Amino acid sequence: MKYFVYILQSLKDKKYYIGCTSDLPKRLKYHSQGKNKSTRYRVPFVVVYSEEFKDKHLAYQREFFLKS
Repeated sequence: MKYFVYILQSLKDKKYYIGCTSDLPKRLKYHSQGKNKSTRYRVPFVVVYSEEFKDKHLAYQREFFLKS
């Protein structure tokens, strides 16, 4: 299975959101539909960066690094 670390940018306030998922198109749709509490009021979003990993643990390590 593939895992993605991604950075979204809100077209509303230009702020970024960093996350990790195994299905990037589905996750972008989830954020853009306002279903995520932390991003609900910042829709719509575009993916500005993503990295692909084969290991879930490495993907979450990278997400943590980018958030710190």
